[in-house]
Amino acid sequence: MLKITSPLERTLYETLSKYGNIDVIVAYSGGVDSQVLLYALAQLRQNKQLVNTITVCHVNHGLSDNALYWQRFAEKECSKLSLMLTVKNVDVKVQAQHSLEALARDARYDALKSLNDKPSLVLTGHHSNDQSETFLLALKRGAGLKGLSAMAVESKLGEHLLVRPLLKTSRQDIVDYAKQHHLDWIEDESNTDTSFDRNFIRKEVMPLLTQRWPGFSKTINRSASHCLAGQELLDELAEQDLAATKASETSLNITVLTSLSSARFNNLIRYFLTQHNCLMPSTEQVKQLKVQLQASDDKTPMVKVGAHYFRRFKDAIYLTPDYDDVSCWHIEVDLSTGVNSLTLPDKLGELFFSSTIVNESNSTAVLLPKDGQRITVRFSHDNPKCLPDYRQHSRSVKKVLQELNIAPWQRKRIAFLYYDNELVSAIGYFVCQPFIAAPNQPSLFLSLKNYLPVPSNIV
Repeated sequence: MLKITSPLERTLYETLSKYGNIDVIVAYSGGVDSQVLLYALAQLRQNKQLVNTITVCHVNHGLSDNALYWQRFAEKECSKLSLMLTVKNVDVKVQAQHSLEALARDARYDALKSLNDKPSLVLTGHHSNDQSETFLLALKRGAGLKGLSAMAVESKLGEHLLVRPLLKTSRQDIVDYAKQHHLDWIEDESNTDTSFDRNFIRKEVMPLLTQRWPGFSKTINRSASHCLAGQELLDELAEQDLAATKASETSLNITVLTSLSSARFNNLIRYFLTQHNCLMPSTEQVKQLKVQLQASDDKTPMVKVGAHYFRRFKDAIYLTPDYDDVSCWHIEVDLSTGVNSLTLPDKLGELFFSSTIVNESNSTAVLLPKDGQRITVRFSHDNPKCLPDYRQHSRSVKKVLQELNIAPWQRKRIAFLYYDNELVSAIGYFVCQPFIAAPNQPSLFLSLKNYLPVPSNIV
């Protein structure tokens, strides 16, 4: 094996060698950082110091008039290095309260994740200057240890591992390598626009700080490393608290939760949300959650966090999506059309129904309607009395759903089957006794796909 003389290539080799012969995906924009990363990888491969399968991915965001030119540049450079290139076109839609930079980054990572079905290394050209900028951006937002940890050398990206092998290499060293090897690269014109916070820090803030303190970037990187070590300790504590507090995959025991100190409570809530890929709450939202847990037992308070809600029911809080109101949804079913399914709203699944004869009592089979009766599926009811298949006496629908221990918000998401205006079944939960099909009697068989009735401890 040839000796590696370039410090940058040696850093790259030492980083990748510990992962073994795993497929490598290179995030390649054509800028100087990714150009140097790509060229150095090609050099290691040419010298037989790297045997991994390499796929290069160029993401075309379509945000610049030069996007097609950049794509052509990527194709030309990969051809010169005999590397396979995949181009991914993404559509970045502007969203309120989201920066364009963050949206483009998320779209880019989604494209990279989709590139290979098996676990791979996804390499980016992030360097120590990027790390300093990320730290200062987090500081500007008032971030805690997690944000101030900035970027990790490695982190999960779906089934893959995102690795930043040049994170301790300065941008100047990267540019020097590019010039030494006579490399070409492209310059994104948006990089000079200081209306973007990162560009402002790069162009205006960092030069001033570095002029005063030449080693300032290294100092920031060291602070980010300290923050990461502190965050790892907090995560270990949160794992222990979660084990003691967890009631189900999406719920926490309130009695145990409220016994924690405020600091541990806040830490656990943030860790729990991270486990479910939720946006981080504000300090005020976490404070409000703790206050709502003190509400009287007959209340079911909820606190919105990003696109999710924390909802309290009995001695647990549940993390749920922001559900749509389905109370007005209804549809009439015509069995004579031959269509045997319908899609329920708000991702509640597919309802299948078919005429059949069952050989024994079946809780998912009901008597066929009489001639002329309308069949409807709806989510609303007028709280009629009903006699479920498992009870001996009638009760109101509300009382029945309460005794089934179903959370209040889930009671509003149960599909009910009606013949005319008479309740036949709470689909997935019970059939009213007058409509239970006897063995060998023509009946209507109901089944739900992509949806399971909600047990008492899961939402």
